Amino acid sequence: MTPDTDARPPRPPSLLDSLIPVVALIVLIGLALSLFGTDATSGPLQVALLLSAYVAALVARKNGHTFIHIADAIVGGVSSAMSAIFILLAVGALIGAWNLSGTTATVVYYGVKLLQPEIFYPSVALICFLVGIVTGSSWTTAGTLGVAFMGMAPVLGVQPEITAGAVISGAYLADKSSPLSDTTVLIPKLVGNVEVYDHIRAILWTTVPAFVIALAAFVLLALTEDVGAVPGQKDAALNAVDAAFSISFVNLLPLIVLLVFCILRFPPFLSILSSALFAAALAGFTQPDLVHSLADDADLGIVLATVKSMFISTATGFELNSGVQAIDDLFSRGGMSAMLTTIWLVLGALSFAAVMEHAGFLDRLIRPVIHTAKSAGQLICAAGATAIGLNVIAGDQYVSVVLPARMYRLEFARRGIDPRMLSRTMADTGTVTSALIPWNSCGAYMSGTLGVSTLSYFPYCFLNLLNPFFSMGYALAGFQLKRVPPLEEVDASEPEPALAPSAGSGT
Repeated sequence: MTPDTDARPPRPPSLLDSLIPVVALIVLIGLALSLFGTDATSGPLQVALLLSAYVAALVARKNGHTFIHIADAIVGGVSSAMSAIFILLAVGALIGAWNLSGTTATVVYYGVKLLQPEIFYPSVALICFLVGIVTGSSWTTAGTLGVAFMGMAPVLGVQPEITAGAVISGAYLADKSSPLSDTTVLIPKLVGNVEVYDHIRAILWTTVPAFVIALAAFVLLALTEDVGAVPGQKDAALNAVDAAFSISFVNLLPLIVLLVFCILRFPPFLSILSSALFAAALAGFTQPDLVHSLADDADLGIVLATVKSMFISTATGFELNSGVQAIDDLFSRGGMSAMLTTIWLVLGALSFAAVMEHAGFLDRLIRPVIHTAKSAGQLICAAGATAIGLNVIAGDQYVSVVLPARMYRLEFARRGIDPRMLSRTMADTGTVTSALIPWNSCGAYMSGTLGVSTLSYFPYCFLNLLNPFFSMGYALAGFQLKRVPPLEEVDASEPEPALAPSAGSGT
């Protein structure tokens, strides 16, 4: 009998079976990080994830799972990532097109004029929060305003790593609080019997204090650090940007188009790509010199040059040749091709997660945790720790909130714990910590989009770091721990949402 026609039913995995792939993952990722440092995301981490999936597949085969079924599970896991992959490609196109149209340059130009280094970090966090409430997406916020703020950082003489932390803190606060966010809508559905606005009110108890402390930390950093551009550098940079681009409020139209599409609840991919295409078309009117320069064909008229520059900027990115190296480096980026390494990372993480779930390894690791949690506070902490652990092991935000919500929902109901406590815990742990893991789809996206390694911005994502502590601290102290009448049985027949990478937070 060949390995792929084995008719024996698969055996349940032992604890050792389940731990072997996790240990392999930890060892391989540790080797990649120690040997390559922050450059590990350019390929070594991807290889480590795929090798870990290979180890998991071998253990699954040992337990009776056929390679055909394992391969089908991997294909299913990867196919569930298509929405996130398309968003990644659209964001790459948007960065290139916004650079071509002068949209990013205009935001940077006026932002540098208005924002002072002493208030820059807290201002970034607050602005990203306000815009994120409208877009409902941490990914969209980081891929648009976040990129512009990262461009301001070197001009103002502030640290890009802290700037990235401020962007992510504000974007994830909005992602958790906005009724337009996909995870904010999904999580209450997963736990059942929770309305979206009840869920939002519940998370405000843990999120607002964490964000207030985060803002205080950003203010303290801005006031105590030796920040600020070299005398004359700010004016020289503004003059260089003004000389390279035609700065006008008209250039902000692509940003308005994006916000309108988000408010109208268009899919994120469609909203982002529409803004990118509009920006590329607008460049023919607002930046004709840059369009001709990028098209690099003197025989083309403005219409065909605009079309050619649209293909170039959205596919391989925009390239500026102003003669000022710092400005050229700042705006020469973007394109769908720039996101391919990030997509590779997402595919590797989801391949590993698919085998782990298909073979029952994740379930085998989580079940003992549920049984050892004796008190309500311990059970809530266990759910939060499971979500964080799955962000590390499974490499995707949706896996980290969907699986614990499915597995802990029944136990919460049996113990009479309000389901809002579970939905809040998933948001406070699974959602926010996803951006802190380099090989997680959210961490890979933020690093690739903002141009700063995950390990570099990690210490400055204060909201993301503090939020789990508030959530678990409240649980252990019994503060804001709501109760409901315990149920003997819970209806498990309702369909569960399919696992899918986020498109608005991890999305």
